[in-house]
Parts: sequence; C-alpha cells; structure tokens
Amino acid sequence: MPRPYGQKWNLDVFFPGGSVSPQFASHLESLTAGLAALRTRIGGLAAPGIDAAGEDAFGVWHSAVEAIQEVASSLQQASSFATCLTAQDVTDEQARLLVARLSRLQADFSTILTDFDRRLLAFPEPVWRAMLEDDRFRPVAFALDEQRRRAAEKLPPDLEVLVTDLAVDGYYAWGDLYELVAGRITIPVEEDGRTVHLSAGQAANRLQTADRAARSRLFALWEQAWGAQADLLASALNHLAGYRLSVYRHRGWESVLKEPLDVNRISQATLDAMWSAVEEGKERLVPYLRRKAELLGVEALSWHDVTAPLPASEGQPDQRIPFDEAAEFIVDHFARFSPDMASLAGQAFEEGWVEAEDRPGKRPGGFCTTFPLSRQSRIFTTYGGTSDSVRTLAHELGHAYHSHVMRDLPVLARRYPMSLAETASTFAELIVHDASMAHAADERERLELLEQKLQRAVTFFMNIHARFLFEEAFYEARRKGPLGVADLNALMLEAQKAAYRGLLGQYHPLFWASKLHFYLTRTPFYNFPYTVGFLFSSGIYARARAEGRRFADRYVALLKDSGSMTVEDLARRHLGADLTRTGFWHEAVEEALAGVDDFLRATG
Repeated sequence: MPRPYGQKWNLDVFFPGGSVSPQFASHLESLTAGLAALRTRIGGLAAPGIDAAGEDAFGVWHSAVEAIQEVASSLQQASSFATCLTAQDVTDEQARLLVARLSRLQADFSTILTDFDRRLLAFPEPVWRAMLEDDRFRPVAFALDEQRRRAAEKLPPDLEVLVTDLAVDGYYAWGDLYELVAGRITIPVEEDGRTVHLSAGQAANRLQTADRAARSRLFALWEQAWGAQADLLASALNHLAGYRLSVYRHRGWESVLKEPLDVNRISQATLDAMWSAVEEGKERLVPYLRRKAELLGVEALSWHDVTAPLPASEGQPDQRIPFDEAAEFIVDHFARFSPDMASLAGQAFEEGWVEAEDRPGKRPGGFCTTFPLSRQSRIFTTYGGTSDSVRTLAHELGHAYHSHVMRDLPVLARRYPMSLAETASTFAELIVHDASMAHAADERERLELLEQKLQRAVTFFMNIHARFLFEEAFYEARRKGPLGVADLNALMLEAQKAAYRGLLGQYHPLFWASKLHFYLTRTPFYNFPYTVGFLFSSGIYARARAEGRRFADRYVALLKDSGSMTVEDLARRHLGADLTRTGFWHEAVEEALAGVDDFLRATG
C-alpha cells in the first residue's frame, strides 16, 4: 500500500495565517523599506569613465547588483505567497488585495530597474566589457548584458517609468479581472441524482471521462458558462492587447512577436524552423485522429474527444488513480533516471509542497511557483484521478526540479525563459510516461499509454499551434480596433480548423475565453514556448535514453545554463544542434510521433 500523502499544501511554513498573516504583513513592510533603500542606492550610481574602470568603481556596482538580487528574491517570495492564496480560494478578498498591493510593489521595482537601465546605458562600451569580464560579474554577465541591450530598445527611461506606473491599473488589472471572473464560474451538473456546482477547474477534469455522452453534455454546459461571460472577457482581452500594441508602437516595435521572442531568448529563424517541422509532422497525426474517431464510434472527433480516453472495455468503469499511488508512481520512475530528481519529488509530497485537492473555489489550471528565500517550490493543481492528472503532477514537479538545481546560482542567473522552463517539465512527463509503458500490466494499458503519448503530440502540434495562429490573427485585427465576441469566435474557429487540418466535427470557438493563458500579463504569447519546450525535451530525452543514468549530470548542467544563454546557444553547447535549421526539430518531431504506427496496428 502506498503511504498516505496530504493533498493540501503547507503555506504556513512561509507566513503563518494566510492572507491575514502578521508575518507576511511584516515581510511586506520590510520589502517596502528595501525598495526605498534600493532606489536611493541606484540613484547614487554613476557609470565609470573610460579612465576610471578600476576595482573600486566596479565594487560599487557589484554591491548594487547584489542589492537588486536580494530585493528580487524578497519580492518573489511575497508574490509566490499571494499567488498561492488567490489560487487556493478565489473568494479570499484579502488575498486579492494583497495581489493588488504586490502589483504596486512590482511596479516600484520595475521603476527602479528602469533607472538602473539608464545608468547601464551610460557606460562607455570598453568599460562595460571590462566590468563584465571581472570575476565578480561573470556569473551574471549574460543577464546584465541582456538587460542593457533591451534597455537600448525601449523608450527613454522617464517614459518607461510612466508605462510601468500606468500598467498597474491599466494593464495588469485586466488579467486580475479575468482570474476573478473565471474563478466565479460554476457549472451545474447532475451527479448521483443531485445537482453539483463545479468550478471551471473541476469541470475541466470531468471532461476527461470515458463516457462520451456525459462528456458531450458537460461540454455544452462548459460552452454555455463561458459564453455567459464572453462580453466581459472580450473587453478584458481587447484592452490587454490594446495596451501592448500602444506600448509597442511608441517603442517603434513593428512585430508583436518581438517581445515574446526576446523574453523566450529564441530567434524568429528558430521559431520558423520549428513550426515548419511541426506542419510536416502533422500529416502523421491524421490517421491517428481518424482511427480514434472510429474507436469512439463517431464520424469526426469533437473538441472534447481529442484528449479523452479511449472507450472502456465492456463492463470496465473509468479507472481512477488515487493520489497516493500517483505520487509514489512518479517518485519511483523519476528514480530510474535520477535519484536526485526522485528525492526532490519525494520531498515535495512529504513536506506539503503540493495543493491537489478537488474542491470548489479553486482557480482553474496548474502551476509551480518558487519561494527563493525558503529554497522551496509550491505546486498547484486540481487532481482528478486521471492519467492526465498524473502527467500534470509530473509536469509541475519538473518545474520544481529545475528551480532546485539552480538554487545556489545568483538570482540573475536563475532567470530562464519559459521556453526552457517547459523543457524541464515536459522532460519529467516523458520519464513517467515511458516508464509506465515499460511496466504496463497488459496490452490494454499499453494501448492507453500509447494513446496518451499521441494526445500530447496533438496538444503541442495542433492545440498550441491553434493558440499561436489565433493570437497572430487577433493582434493583427486588433490594430484596427476592438473585436466583438462574434469576431473572436470566428478567429478562433479559423485557427483551430487550420491547426487541426479540418479534422474535427465540433470545435471550441470560445477557447479564447476559457483559456487563462491568453490573459497572462507577465508573458505575451504564452503558447509557442510550450511546443519549443516539448520538442526540445524530446531531443534531450532521446539522448538520455541512449546514455542512461550517465546523462543525468549532463541534464543538470544544461538546466543550470538555462538562465545564462539563448536557447540556440544552449542547444549548440549541450546538444551540438543548430536550432535555426529544421534538422533538430524534424528529429524531435519523429521522436514525438514514434508511436503512431504501433497505435494503428494495435487498433486495426
């Protein structure tokens, strides 16, 4: 029997008392004072002259960089705590007020960094290069050089400060509004002869049931619930995009992809090469999707069928995987690759790092967030007992492991882009999936696992691509003015038909409303990095499978470098691959689609 694990996380270890914690209030006061002191410190900095690039001048700058990192850690600790509070209970009004206060503090920090940028730009180029070559700056040289380069591409510092200030109530607030609206959505369903009101997160889990009739009924209610809020959510989406476009226009940025490519540290050439390989690979998924439709007894799959399990055998009910079994399953299979990775996962389950309870009032979705001062992470999900829930746990634990191996690096060297964050998480999923395949109890279980692997390929090649195509089209149309609900539905439908090769019989035109990722204000185009990470991890995993446990140390080295390189440079150094060409991506696509023929044979 597996050992019992709690399904509610422990936040009191950080700040006892939740949203009314006196210790958290004290932390915020200290953080506010720290920001004021940092503002003064940065305000006193002066770029060394061409003849003053000596030890003492660089020492002052090193102290300032250290102070910036200390405040950043304190701010991250507070932000992670407030995020966890609002996620676990969307009705916690005090927690929402804390998030609003932290938005103000984050804006203050951004303003200070903008002033810091101004002073970075004042460096004579030879002095700047000399400082970065100083031993004290080598660990953070990449991050500082990147910050200086980005500063040169923005508005004058005074105007960037204004942009940051206005964003608190004119930009970030729209994302907060989305979470508030989404958190209040309830979907009434009949269960055991009574009406149960599900949160959006709970309903999403139940859309994984093998009972197609139940799925269809729930999906209709799902569309209805989001449709009832569509006008409000369309307003939020339009204002988010309008704000971004206005800022980009004033900065002189013509492409809406400039910022997402920059923050993900990849080039347009790399993105184009990846999508090119994906488009070619999609053709391999067509027979799989058609076969799945046959197995479900329908002419064409509906949106809710794509990620649903195969029909259960005669008399076989939906299989539910207890949380405790899922936890031990993940730890055991992580251990086959890396004892260190398994140890981290075990610690997460044993010490209450995971919030998994299936209850109303939680926000939908899942995430992993880091508490740098405590050197811990917290994982949020709503565990539904499905294989998809198990994969989500493994995914988020991959994020936690990424943070774990980087915990001793300077703060500025830990800032990896989302594209590489998804590498660690999807790599963790692959470990669990392949180990499951190897230990399947029978052919039926093996077929289900094989189908899950192909589901993932559909998600990253088609679902994510549909999101990307929608946002590209939406931003282009938004330049001419706001779009209504019908316009957004039409754009989403067109994107989904293109991404899925017209294979579905029913689509999800309100996906722009139901998907949180379109409303995230910290990361624009929160879509293509998932596919980058999925394929990048597929390429890495092929090497790990070939080398066995010897690869674990190389994997850690790659993760440690993820905060100090572009994606292209990381691949070149650790994999010997050129990501701007399609070769690596084609190999990764083949790896992801390796089970198609087996699936067709097994179901033929």
